Order: sequence, then C-alpha cells, then structure tokens
Amino acid sequence: MNLLQLIRTFTRTAEAGSIAGAARALGISATAVGQNIARLEAHLGVRLFNRSTRSLSLSEAGALYLAKVQHIEADLAGAQAAVSSGDIEPVGPLRIACSRAFGRHVLAPMLPALQRRHPQLQVELRLSDRAVRHAEESVDVSIRIGAQLQDGLVARPLARIPFVFCAAPSYLEQAGTPTSPEQLAAHRALLFRFPADGRPLRWGLLGEQGRVEATMQTGMICDDIDALAELAAAGGGITRLAAFVAEPYLRDGRLQTVLADDPRWMPEPMEMFFCLSDRRDFTARIRVLFEHLQAGLPTAWQVQAS
Repeated sequence: MNLLQLIRTFTRTAEAGSIAGAARALGISATAVGQNIARLEAHLGVRLFNRSTRSLSLSEAGALYLAKVQHIEADLAGAQAAVSSGDIEPVGPLRIACSRAFGRHVLAPMLPALQRRHPQLQVELRLSDRAVRHAEESVDVSIRIGAQLQDGLVARPLARIPFVFCAAPSYLEQAGTPTSPEQLAAHRALLFRFPADGRPLRWGLLGEQGRVEATMQTGMICDDIDALAELAAAGGGITRLAAFVAEPYLRDGRLQTVLADDPRWMPEPMEMFFCLSDRRDFTARIRVLFEHLQAGLPTAWQVQAS
C-alpha cells in the first residue's frame, strides 16, 4: 500500500469537494479516486467523508485527519528542494587528501576560513604524495594531479597551476643563463621524483608545435618539492617549480626565472582535479569545500568545471 498516494488522493478530494474534481486534478479515473479513499478509510478504521447522492463533505474524523496531513506533500517537496539545492548547513567530518606541496602551500591557508564559515564541519587534512584510496582510507575527497587519477573516480577540474623554470643567481653567474629550451641540456637539472611511480618528472613545454620534453642533464633528484627549491636556492642547478612554491623565492631574489620571456613556448602547467568516489558523494560538505576552493584560488589558475 502506497500510503502517500492515498493521502494525496484524500487531500485533493477534500480540496475539490468532489471525487470527479479530484480525479481531474490527479489525472486518474473517478473510480481510482473512490478506491483510494476506501483503502485509506479501511487503513485508518474511520469514515473520512460523509457521502450522499449529491454532495461530499468531510466527516469529523476526516476534518481532523486533513489538518494533520495536508502539509505532508509541501514538507516533502521542501525537503527535496533543500537537499537538491544544497540549502542545508554542512555538518560532520570532512576528510581531505592531497599532495604535500599543494596541501602545505595552498590548501592549508584556505581551510580555516571555510571552518569559520561552517563551524560544524570537522576538517581533517591528510597530506601524501601517493594516490590514496577513498574507501579503504575513509577519505571524502582527494585533490590530485592528472597522473594520479584512477579508474572509478569522479574527477572535476579544479585548477591549472603554472610552473616556472628557475635557478639561483649565483648558479646562473657561474654556468650562464639559458636563452632557449635547447640550452637546458647544458645545465644541471634538479628533478622531482614522483612518488606514484618512482620516476623523475620530465619537463614538459607547450609551444606552437605542441608538447615537447626538454633534454636534461640530471644534477640531483629529490622527492620533496620544498627541499628541491632549497637545493636550487643553494646553487644546485635549474629546477622547475609550481608557482605557489617558487613565488617567495622569486620575490626575495633567492631564485630568478629563466626562459620566461620567450613567447613561443611555456612550461606545461599542472592540472589539479577535485576527486570523489561517486557523484552521489557531492553532499553539502563536499559542495562548500569545492565552492570555497573555486572562489579562493587565483583567477589565473581557475578552470571551468564540467
């Protein structure tokens, strides 16, 4: 028995004042309306309407029942609209996993403002350069680069982070400053080892001919991007850093950019994705995080989510 359907038939009949009017409002036959009312009366064990050959009116029990149930449909519609639109205050744990560098330099400074705005969130930030598994590690959302995407994840584009090639002034004074991508091969390259597969990340360049990889002479390799920046600042060679890592070094002069003025090419940016296990996981907690990050990231990094 579909009790909600029976209640809907009852309220429409009471509003219309006739079985025929209720049938027109519901788009069903008058016979079906009569049968639904009879089923509801049998279920409740009371008579809801006083019937005669010419009129239909609520009984005393029917009037009392109508007062109690007439808001049910509106309440259900309101509840559905609230959930669908996200018009609910996010509550509970919000477990976020992301790479150490992005988490340390970008995400951590942004999260306190999110929690001040939504104080019932219990935010947990987990930093790791490996690709975490959502279900096994109880992670709600992970922020990943393209190379970390896995089958089954729902990935929304979040940001396109620019890279810069840079080196210490002391190194460039000693080794010379490259003026073309081809000249990188003559310099010591400080490379980042990608924890997901253990390989040093190659330096991608985007230009008129598409994507190419720079030829490099490996100087040192490190699996921590902040340590890599320090190696470069100490004169170890040329490295490639995400803009959020390089910016303070460039600002105070410990590093300076190289090959930044050639309009024919640019360092390949890093694509960042906002990842869930399932589309249905995009709850109020996840939605406010996504919107907070979109609004807070630099405009130049932002991408249009699909």
